[in-house]
Amino acid sequence: MKLLAFDYGASSGRGILGEFDGDQLLLKEIHRFTNDPVTLGGHLYWDFPRLFAEMKAGMAAASKAAGREVVSMAVNTWGVDFGLVDKYGLLIGNPFHYRDVLTEDAMESLFSLLPKRQLYDRTGIQFLRFNTIFQLFAIKQRYPEVLERTRSIILMPSLFNYYLSGTPSSEFSMASTTQLMDVRRRTWDSDLLRLIGVESSLLPPISQPGTVLGQLLPQVRDETGISPKVVSVCGHDTASAVLAVPMRKGEIAAYLSCGTWSLLGVELDAPLTHNAAYDAQYTNEGGYNGTVRFLKNIMGQWISQELKRDYEREHGVVGFAELDEWEAQSPAFGSLIDPDHEDFLTPGHMADKIRSFCVRTGQAPPDTIGALMRCVTESLALTYRHAVEALEEVLGYRLPVLHVVGGGCRNLQLMRSAASALGRPVCAGPVEASALGNICCQLLALGELSDMSQARALIADSFNVQTYAPSDTQSWDEAYDRFLKIRG
Repeated sequence: MKLLAFDYGASSGRGILGEFDGDQLLLKEIHRFTNDPVTLGGHLYWDFPRLFAEMKAGMAAASKAAGREVVSMAVNTWGVDFGLVDKYGLLIGNPFHYRDVLTEDAMESLFSLLPKRQLYDRTGIQFLRFNTIFQLFAIKQRYPEVLERTRSIILMPSLFNYYLSGTPSSEFSMASTTQLMDVRRRTWDSDLLRLIGVESSLLPPISQPGTVLGQLLPQVRDETGISPKVVSVCGHDTASAVLAVPMRKGEIAAYLSCGTWSLLGVELDAPLTHNAAYDAQYTNEGGYNGTVRFLKNIMGQWISQELKRDYEREHGVVGFAELDEWEAQSPAFGSLIDPDHEDFLTPGHMADKIRSFCVRTGQAPPDTIGALMRCVTESLALTYRHAVEALEEVLGYRLPVLHVVGGGCRNLQLMRSAASALGRPVCAGPVEASALGNICCQLLALGELSDMSQARALIADSFNVQTYAPSDTQSWDEAYDRFLKIRG
């Protein structure tokens, strides 16, 4: 049985062909492409037409590899972003990128209308300036004519699905990232939408992952040579990744979906919005079968990726293996940063931003690319420890192991550092977690798997997991004390 998954990340995308024989799942990458946002007229956009064209190229590659045997396909993407569609079904411009300047002042403006604590109690979502609620609020304030033309606000994975199947939808895991969903009723919060000046009718009703939207539209079928069912899976890539975490049924553990962003948390049956959750700024996002991903958004490998890009502009292409070697040769704990500081949110001049942060916090700034990379890796590992300790305080019990999935599993320095910083085992793998969760959700929708436990058991039987043990914990404890003072 062959199924097609498209996994769009913030910097690249992949078309993955999955093959399921009833006992094991195999993956084959058939198309890979960069995801290059575009600055135009002072704003940063996602290039949606190009991303859709890459999807069709991947579908054509799937046609050559498997032809009519591709029974279904599905899409997952990053969270919060959306497209605006008019009454004719036309896309009103490219979607804004979540790192755009659009929302610079939107949070404080909205908090003057609705206190933060009330907003958290209603939505259960961590306050990030790029959340959908702030984007729409900013568009309404700055470009109201755009919303006047809008007839549908469609979140990113559902936007792809709309132009694949013709069916508008709002998938639960993505809807939960918007800070516009009632965290308990799991419907759009019409009062919140009214507050920001948006009609709730513009958002399609929320549906659960595993919904079959219909057959591929004829024009796309004719272009690509395949005719699969289009399935709405866990559209948020982290929700798909968490579905692929190979935890045993009933296991007590934290998970970390590690890529451009790091998302660290646990899986719960119901949301938590009490004072401890609010103070720790943990977020309640949706998962498969109505579960809650109670997690923290952490900056992730974005800073290292930016360092690499900046270095290559000046010195030419450098491989990750070479960077890892330079990092390993640099002194441990030379300097530390707070990866979640707003200085590091936007692209460009990342080395200068790190050095400036170190000077402001009374540290010697790192002077080589290896020292910069080591600073980021160690700071990120210590941030994981801080997040896990805050999570344990909220939950009231210890989390004895951390499961890591996603591309960050390939970063051996980070995995070793995380285990040592946490003082507990780190189980890393699988790498292609978002694509795996995507495909398993398709199998669940088609009735080939019975429940989430069976899906995770299939993944555990099909893919290897590497376990890292902690070492030199005393040095990491001392570094953690420094980190807490630097973080403030």
